[in-house]
Amino acid sequence: MSHKLTFNNHCVYSINYHLVLVTKYRHKCINAELSSSLYQIILNICSLWKITLNEFNHDKDHIHLLLEFTPNIQPSKFINNLKTVSSRLIRKKYSTH
Repeated sequence: MSHKLTFNNHCVYSINYHLVLVTKYRHKCINAELSSSLYQIILNICSLWKITLNEFNHDKDHIHLLLEFTPNIQPSKFINNLKTVSSRLIRKKYSTH
């Protein structure tokens, strides 16, 4: 895998994260429709944070994200926001209550 370097005025970087998010108790609940919604939600969140989503993949109980960050973003804050917002929107859309 070749690393693409990004150049700024005073720094050169290549910050990539492979993030795996699992469903609660590893329940197998991710289908094609839910995956499509998740992809759109995650893409919107990434664009707000100015993060590049290089890959999105899933199985029935987890999703894989390959993300490209800039040095000024704290991964912990982004992941917290990503999980909170995506969970809230998915529950709102697919809740049976």
